[in-house]
Amino acid sequence: MELLEKLKWRYATKAMNGKKVAQEKLDNILEAARLAPTSSGLQPFEIIVVSNQKKKEELKAAANNQTVVADCSHLLVFAAWDTYTAERINKAFDLTIELRGGSNEGWDKYRKFLLENYTKRDAKENLNHAAKQAYIALGFALVAAAVEQVDATPMEGFDPAAFDKILELDKKGLKSCVLLTLGYRDAEKDWLANLVKVRKAKNDFFTFID
Repeated sequence: MELLEKLKWRYATKAMNGKKVAQEKLDNILEAARLAPTSSGLQPFEIIVVSNQKKKEELKAAANNQTVVADCSHLLVFAAWDTYTAERINKAFDLTIELRGGSNEGWDKYRKFLLENYTKRDAKENLNHAAKQAYIALGFALVAAAVEQVDATPMEGFDPAAFDKILELDKKGLKSCVLLTLGYRDAEKDWLANLVKVRKAKNDFFTFID
């Protein structure tokens, strides 16, 4: 399977050479993330795509000075909703109704269920739930990057509060939760580039219940 070969090729790139990712490849990676499934189809997050070098340098300082943040072609910041609100839930349902050409009793009941339950939950619980949805999209983006043979590094080693401030995410009711750098490996500077990929043996990873 060609996809598996691409996944064997990819790794969490630690050093990038600054080469730009072609727009078409970037668009395909972003579209894969947009098409990722999310709970109730709400897509409770946004992706901030940073290519401005000055801004990447600023963000690097808030990411433990990891060079890959500044040397990548594009930095993707997955930013989750800070909570669920009636406005946000209704907007998602209204879009579905618009695109599908109508609603039905079951769908209306489900909207009411989310409005009655999600909006009453603690904001921290809602943020955690929204962030989990962003991670699904992160996985889709990682796979798409491998297909496009674009190096990518998922990252949690950063200061979310600092990122939120730099990118003014609070103004949009968002909080950064995970990063993805896109670019091309600098094999001579990357200690991880030529090491064997290490994964658990299949027998230790899968449990089959027939």
